[in-house]
Amino acid sequence: MDWKTFQALLSGVNKYSTAFGRIWLSVVFVFRVLVYVVAAERVWGDEQKDFDCNTRQPGCTNVCYDHFFPISNIRLWALQLIFVTCPSLLVILHVAYREERERKHRQKYGEQCTKLYSNTGKKHGGLWWTYLLSLVFKLIIELLFLYVLHTLWHGFGMPRLVQCASVAPCPNTVDCYIARPTEKKVFTYFMVGASAVCIVLTICEICYLISHRIMQGLGKDKLSRGNGASSSTCRCHHKLVEAAEPGPNLSDAKVQASAPKLTPI
Repeated sequence: MDWKTFQALLSGVNKYSTAFGRIWLSVVFVFRVLVYVVAAERVWGDEQKDFDCNTRQPGCTNVCYDHFFPISNIRLWALQLIFVTCPSLLVILHVAYREERERKHRQKYGEQCTKLYSNTGKKHGGLWWTYLLSLVFKLIIELLFLYVLHTLWHGFGMPRLVQCASVAPCPNTVDCYIARPTEKKVFTYFMVGASAVCIVLTICEICYLISHRIMQGLGKDKLSRGNGASSSTCRCHHKLVEAAEPGPNLSDAKVQASAPKLTPI
């Protein structure tokens, strides 16, 4: 896996993310990707070679290892990191679609035309829904992989001894010993804890997006109501002013009509 390309790809998501999204990216890179690349791969590098069983039956050791470890922890974590970061690419693709649409609009109507988007990376309209769906997908993927990890090994621990019984071609119950179980248990707990932190951050970001959207909607409603009230007050004010304006005095008009007209000399 080319982790540099993987990191460069996700760095583009950082500028379109919220504060919780930036923290999530930091946790993924520091506590998951770096730990995976630097330490975890070496810990599980000898898992099958040092999987010892007290039998000389040909093929029994390999069958027992496949029975207890249908997929390696390290490969499962690699799949988890890939799948959990793929939904973030939806946001990048949506922003790229907006930029391309804006470019074609300017090319057709000129540079002085009105913009389609005030900011192509601003989360409103369809981009807001894309961002929210990407968070929901990430949350589902994280929970699914934790469930698979817990189900395959009946918990997040790593036993020292496993017994392989009634598995062909093993003739009887075979005891097998896992290499460095304590170290593997520590790394398993660490990766599960980092995944749990990412789940909490994703839930917080979903709640933040929804609450922020609701507050924006309430603010717009209050603003529209305030504008309507002020406009009605202005109309009433104009009516009161018109009613208070004095009309022409009829007595003065009669006096002026009865007065003789003098021609200047």
